[in-house]
Amino acid sequence: MLHAMRVYIPTTLAGLAEAYKAGELGPAPLDAFAVTPGLREWYVSDDIEELEYAALTRAAQASLRMLAVRPEVPRRRVVVAVDVAEGGVRHDPDRGLDPAALGEVRLTAAVRLAEAAAVHMDADDAEDDVRAAAEAVGAVDAGDEDAQFTVDGAEDHELLWYATQEIPHLIG
Repeated sequence: MLHAMRVYIPTTLAGLAEAYKAGELGPAPLDAFAVTPGLREWYVSDDIEELEYAALTRAAQASLRMLAVRPEVPRRRVVVAVDVAEGGVRHDPDRGLDPAALGEVRLTAAVRLAEAAAVHMDADDAEDDVRAAAEAVGAVDAGDEDAQFTVDGAEDHELLWYATQEIPHLIG
């Protein structure tokens, strides 16, 4: 029996709409986040829910970076949670403890959207903070502490959970 692994695939609302139309998230390889050995060691917790939340948070940060380079899409972070066979997930153990790579994995195949477990997305009231954070990401990379405060403001918003059956309403 193959073991499944929960992975969190960052995207945007436009990306979710494209995936819905195509019936899959892809093409492969897909960057995603999961509970990796490095994330476990960094987070120092055995609570799988806390570890999965940390992986989800990393995916939300990656979604924000996607928004930073696509100013034309709605200002909402979107993460799709999917259970995939462990054999389809690759991670680089040499970068496992690199803070910039915590929880990073790569999926070797496209993922059918019908196999998604859930969608996590910002609520309407997060849009202004997410817009400001997306605009500030580059400055954060340059070491600007004020910009980091702006990005942290977006992270104060919890992503809401949606059933996959709600995707047509989310993208409509």
